[in-house]
Amino acid sequence: MSEITLNAAIRKNLGKRAKRLRTTGTVPGIYYGHGQTNIPVEMGELTLQPLYRTTATHVINLKLDDGSSHKCILRDVQFDPVTEKPLHFDLFGLNENEELILEIPVTVHGASKGVKDGGILQHILHKVRVSCLPKYIPDHIEVNVETLEINKSIHISDLIIPNVTILENEHSAVVAVVPPTILKEATPEVVAAEATVAEPEVIGKGKKPEEGTEGAPAEVKK
Repeated sequence: MSEITLNAAIRKNLGKRAKRLRTTGTVPGIYYGHGQTNIPVEMGELTLQPLYRTTATHVINLKLDDGSSHKCILRDVQFDPVTEKPLHFDLFGLNENEELILEIPVTVHGASKGVKDGGILQHILHKVRVSCLPKYIPDHIEVNVETLEINKSIHISDLIIPNVTILENEHSAVVAVVPPTILKEATPEVVAAEATVAEPEVIGKGKKPEEGTEGAPAEVKK
């Protein structure tokens, strides 16, 4: 588990001021205290970037301008759908003696034997839900695929993380190597048969039916 220190200020004026904050490169947020009063905070966008521009999970030592400090994790960041700039963030306070549930990113390590043999590696689960004490929060879960062969998978039940309980279905596949998809080429005979178009039979063209035969009117004698 890695820990980073971030400095933030307590927001004094709420409401419409949040929009004005964003124009100055400052992002509003909320610190949700564990059994304590929630604190509206603000920090610079550049200060916030290391938290959301990473796949790792960090424990944050949040230092506020009133001199207080709080251990927390980043729970959520909302982004502008057009500019993709952060609009708001949520920090969740931690109790070092109480387990919490959170999602941990899954990373893949190594060159798979199955891929070397022509297979395709599928990374199925990119995050897994776990339960643990704050001091045991892993940055990420690394899955080594070096020995993974074609038609083989690594499941949740194969992951062993000390002091961490994985809450996903133990039968769920995390990564797998599948055979390559091969498109069969059509044989020349099939191509020729498909290219040949049967000439339609023209009805009514050719010899006229003889007298007395079916299809010609019989002569009526008077």
